[in-house]
Amino acid sequence: MLAIQRSPNPSVNRVPEVTVEFWLIKLMAVTMGETAADYLAVNMGFGLSATSALMVGVLCIALVIQFSKKRYVPWAYWLAVVLISVVGTLVTDNLSDNFGVPLETSTILFTVLLAATFAVWYALERTLSIHTIFTTRREALYWLAILFTFALGTASGDLVAERFEVGYLTTGLLFGAVIALVAAAHYLLKLNAILAFWLAYIFTRPLGASFGDLLSQPMEYGGLGLGTTYTSLLFLTAIVLIVMWITIQRGRNEDGAVEPEPEPIGPT
Repeated sequence: MLAIQRSPNPSVNRVPEVTVEFWLIKLMAVTMGETAADYLAVNMGFGLSATSALMVGVLCIALVIQFSKKRYVPWAYWLAVVLISVVGTLVTDNLSDNFGVPLETSTILFTVLLAATFAVWYALERTLSIHTIFTTRREALYWLAILFTFALGTASGDLVAERFEVGYLTTGLLFGAVIALVAAAHYLLKLNAILAFWLAYIFTRPLGASFGDLLSQPMEYGGLGLGTTYTSLLFLTAIVLIVMWITIQRGRNEDGAVEPEPEPIGPT
């Protein structure tokens, strides 16, 4: 069992609690990551290399902002997630399209890199819990792991949907079933919560990417033909609205919080 170490002050944890809203935004972010990368590279005509350079630069700015907050700020955190989702997609696309790396190789490569990141993280911190991201080193390892989960999810999703010719809908349903099995193993068979979280986090990437491709790709390629523009705008709007709602609720909770009475120091 992995050790759980709590922050001395939970309010300084730099990532959100795992709630329904967390999974909703995460799923929409990875869906948008798939379609936004295609939109910039193809529809906007930037090309894969220029799009990759641009988005890496924007992501670096977003991460600087995120690291500077030293706590969870919804808009800064989810901006970084959306951008790292786009960059993770572009990393895999570059390996496949520009360097000719097979999707099978990319899937194995990112699995190894993610496992190595977790190994280093645990060796240094003795925990992989996201409830304890309250130091810069832990946050850096966290975001590195997130990047590899997105790149791995893109590679594995494309491998199943395109290389194995399973199709976007079937691929999405397949990975959805895997996530359901992970949830069942956690709640019914007491699968370790940290392991269950990271497995679900990894598999939501190909789940979202598959449905993103299903919505955006032309019908002759197995999609519904909505296009990357409308699909990206749809999910971006939903993400912004949910983050705004979370921010408002968080502000209300903080305003309504009551400071605890100090405990007496001497005998009473």
